[in-house]
Order: sequence, then structure tokens, then C-alpha cells
Amino acid sequence: MTVNESTTDRVIRFVLALVLLYFAFQSASPWNWVLGVVAAVLLFTAITGFCALYRVLGISTKR
Repeated sequence: MTVNESTTDRVIRFVLALVLLYFAFQSASPWNWVLGVVAAVLLFTAITGFCALYRVLGISTKR
């Protein structure tokens, strides 16, 4: 896995993951697990710097 995300991209993903996790644990809605899964994926990609969707589409935000 090569890094294909810029630092800005990673920070945005990390902050968005934290916000989604916050909302996922706020109420007992059946859709909260979806928010949790999306947040986990964003957190993983932010930490590793690798986005599989970017790889498939041939996109890289890293210079």
C-alpha cells in the first residue's frame, strides 16, 4: 500500500471520522451503525494514508 493521500486530505478525513463517531454514539437510531462503519473507514484511511477507492480510480492527492 503506497500513500496516495495528502496531509490535508488525511486531516479532513480524521476530523470527519471523529464527528461521525460522535454522532454515531449520540442516539439509538438504527442508522448509527452506518455512521460508525463510515467513520471507521475514514479513520483507517486517515491513519494509513491509503485510499483503495483512489487507487481504483487512479487518483492521488499526494504530490
